[in-house]
Amino acid sequence: MQFTEEELRRRITSGQRPLWLINADLSQANLAGVDMAQARLLRANLSGANLHRTDLNRAEMMYASLSQADLSQADLRQVSLSGADLSGARLTQANLEEADMSRAILTGADLSEAKLNRVNLSESNLLQANLRQADLRGANLSEANLTQADLTGADLNGAILREANLSRAKLDNTNLVGADLEFAILPDGTIAE
Repeated sequence: MQFTEEELRRRITSGQRPLWLINADLSQANLAGVDMAQARLLRANLSGANLHRTDLNRAEMMYASLSQADLSQADLRQVSLSGADLSGARLTQANLEEADMSRAILTGADLSEAKLNRVNLSESNLLQANLRQADLRGANLSEANLTQADLTGADLNGAILREANLSRAKLDNTNLVGADLEFAILPDGTIAE
């Protein structure tokens, strides 16, 4: 379902909660700073949308398309983004604490300085993702593809990286204290035991 900018604004400001926009085409929409907490955006198309500082706390966005979207400084705590396409998305300084991003596509996404405490990124594709200075304490990255990802200065204290692929990843000044790297492919191509 496609919405005009006016229809979308009217729906958002109606006060109806939770906001239901399942299968909606919101590509290129300007939703910066909007309160969309607990919204139902399953399979919605938000590619190229401006969601800078948007409140999406506990929103359901499974299988949504957010490629090239701006989610910088957005509140995405406990959001469900399982299977979502976030390729090339900008998530700098976003708060994704306890989010479910399992099996998400984050190829080339910018997650620098993002809060990713206890996030579930299992089986996600983070090929060439920017995770510089990201807080990934207690995150689940099991079986994630982190090939050529930049984890410079990231905090992975207590993170689960079992069977993750870290081939050619940058790990300069990365905190891996207490991280579970069992059977992970390390940057040099060796397998951790």
